Amino acid sequence: MNRDNLKKKLSTLALSMFRKDFFGIYHGSISAKTESNRFIINTKEAVFDAIDDKNLIELYFKKDYRWNQASIDSNIHYSIYSQISDAKFICFSMPPFTTAYSLEHNIITPKDYFGFKEIGSIEIVDPKQFEDWYERAQSEISYYFQSKKTDIMVIRGYGVYTYNRDIHEMAKKIAILEKSCRLLLLNSTKSDTAFD
Repeated sequence: MNRDNLKKKLSTLALSMFRKDFFGIYHGSISAKTESNRFIINTKEAVFDAIDDKNLIELYFKKDYRWNQASIDSNIHYSIYSQISDAKFICFSMPPFTTAYSLEHNIITPKDYFGFKEIGSIEIVDPKQFEDWYERAQSEISYYFQSKKTDIMVIRGYGVYTYNRDIHEMAKKIAILEKSCRLLLLNSTKSDTAFD
């Protein structure tokens, strides 16, 4: 797939996810593998509702000056791409209902049909302390994906990492997870107020 087409796909998905509040201003990351040792990722300054050519940068696995302009999450994306051959697209987002649900629970077990069928139960990973999370994240996230044989990771109070060979499947999984968590939170709120 040519780079212009990949960039268009990343831009379209970023806008859609921004509109759903999965990305904040300067918060989140999205990338696509271009070759066995390269990937395109958003820059540090990217605003996700208007990603274009100047907000996307191609990085080689061997670090050079371009890494200084790239997203803070570049090391994590690099680690996943270099260790997981099925990773063609990677996304880090902070969907509000999923992130909120992660604060008080250890497992997400969807009660809706699509969540149950498409996702099933997902454990919520506790990053322990946030102080050194970015130093640990690069190795812990790729290790989690490999050891659990999964393509989605929910991290308590931090957000969701996911990868896939297909950008649409990746987006669909995040959207279904977010809808399931929203329904779970609405259901628990309803249960709490039923006794008022």
